Amino acid sequence: MKARRKAAVRCTKLVYKIIRNTGQGNGTSLPGCAARLLAPEILADLSGMVREKTIVTMGTNGKTTSNNLMCKALEDAGKKVVCNRLGANMPNGIITAYALAAAADGSLDADYACLEVDELAAASVLPLLKPDCILLTNIFRDQLDRYGEPDLICQKLKAAIDSVPDAVLVINGDDIFSCTLAGECRNPRIVYGINEAAFAQDDAAGTCDSLFCRSCGHRLTYLFHHYGHLGVYHCPGCGMSRPLPAYTASDICFDADACSFSLNGYRMTARIRTAYSIYNTLSAYAALCGAGADTAHFAEAVRDFDYGNNREAEFLINDTLIRLYLIKNPIGLQLKFALLQKDPAPKDILLLINDNAQDGMDVSWLWDVDFGSLHTANTASVIAAGLRRYDVELRLKYEEIPCRVSNDPEASVEALLESGSKNLYILVNYSGLYRTKRMLQNLANAREGGTQA
Repeated sequence: MKARRKAAVRCTKLVYKIIRNTGQGNGTSLPGCAARLLAPEILADLSGMVREKTIVTMGTNGKTTSNNLMCKALEDAGKKVVCNRLGANMPNGIITAYALAAAADGSLDADYACLEVDELAAASVLPLLKPDCILLTNIFRDQLDRYGEPDLICQKLKAAIDSVPDAVLVINGDDIFSCTLAGECRNPRIVYGINEAAFAQDDAAGTCDSLFCRSCGHRLTYLFHHYGHLGVYHCPGCGMSRPLPAYTASDICFDADACSFSLNGYRMTARIRTAYSIYNTLSAYAALCGAGADTAHFAEAVRDFDYGNNREAEFLINDTLIRLYLIKNPIGLQLKFALLQKDPAPKDILLLINDNAQDGMDVSWLWDVDFGSLHTANTASVIAAGLRRYDVELRLKYEEIPCRVSNDPEASVEALLESGSKNLYILVNYSGLYRTKRMLQNLANAREGGTQA
């Protein structure tokens, strides 16, 4: 096995180098595929070399941010960490992360592993990783053609978690799906959540994936929502209620592009503008504590952490501020609309929606989003682009929101640079993200004074 592992690691590094040098992609999956062909057991073999703890992050939203924040906090504490930083969370991506971290002789020098794992891949991956701690961020509707409804996601996750019953399960107590799932598992558990109505209630608008008690079917009552179905809930029928969290954020205060809050008594400041980033920070802290890791440098890690994770970016081109955001599902887009409403300035919006395999080919989720909220967002113009631009146009038509359709996003951006509001938001799903980011970078490079913020 040692010879096969050595060959597989070297092959991974070579394939990765070729992909990166030729600009053919990020090199996160294909190298791992090559490694698995040479050494089918390489994932279990390398994961067994981690000296201290393996932490796995799963859930619909926030996986990459929470996972990378944990990695940074551990590295700030002097630990060596294996991490799939770019969010390649299928088996090949996880193998790539391990193999790139290994030495040329196939050995691995790592104290921790922080790994984001796809929910549908978890059943086959978790028994190989043997995690000490599992962080479950939340469960929302996401890519219906692939995942199905949240009930099906819960079934898949339960099968995966049941395969590692000794792992500490860290759950979002404000998410009834996660709480119900945890109650069906044998794992020891830790609960985190937010006890106060800290977010604007506009954020809670839009789709709610769970209105009824998962135990008795009675309609839930909420003391307040944070957003979607997250909040402090109670069932009048059977008495089930949201559990009291062991880890919580409080005294949350947003100020311009930053936020300050207390996390179990420690005051922290983070460069964030969105409510869900509070959850990402809280979940990362709870998971580190659940794994018994050193959190002495956590506040420092939070202060310096880039919450964009290559999925958000800002550019200043021709005096136009351009904000690029990834959106993947109904709650993600709803929260971005809430962010737009908090910006009082006139703004142009470019919605670029594709339906490639990595996006999810079912775009019916567009009808679950409250597009009517754009009426109160001081919108100067809306442009629909991408493969499903006409679906976006139709959705906006039902809300009586004027919309232009574009089959050339770059030309549309260039026109807005000349005659737009000087405040442009670009919302794009996954397959268009990096292409759009490269396009904006090229536009910035081509214009004097153009910069990425």
